[in-house]
Amino acid sequence: MNGYDNTFKGFIAEMPLVFKLFGGLILLFIVGTFIFIISKGLISWTSNNRAEVIKKKCKVVDKRTEVWGGSGDSSANTNYHITFEFEDRSRIELQVRGDRFGLYVVGDIGELTYQGTRFVEFVRTID
Repeated sequence: MNGYDNTFKGFIAEMPLVFKLFGGLILLFIVGTFIFIISKGLISWTSNNRAEVIKKKCKVVDKRTEVWGGSGDSSANTNYHITFEFEDRSRIELQVRGDRFGLYVVGDIGELTYQGTRFVEFVRTID
């Protein structure tokens, strides 16, 4: 072992127990948060893959954006959502990609294809 390893181990050994516990809790919190986020994403992805693909006639009734981040030197991110209303008056809001968001206007009527909470496509019908 070199002198650096002994110095580091000595530093840790002399550290008060409170600091060791606090550092351990912070590390556990960070690792737990990452595991939670990854698990939540996998559960959503699996659930959507297992859901049947549904095609229904509907109408675009609302559009919204959700902007987050963008402070300091970081860039802002935007999530795009469209609310569709079916013939039975029930509604579903789906997140769509930005390049799809601009293609649809409130009032458009067409056929929505979706799988679970995943937007697949919306094809406008011309009356």
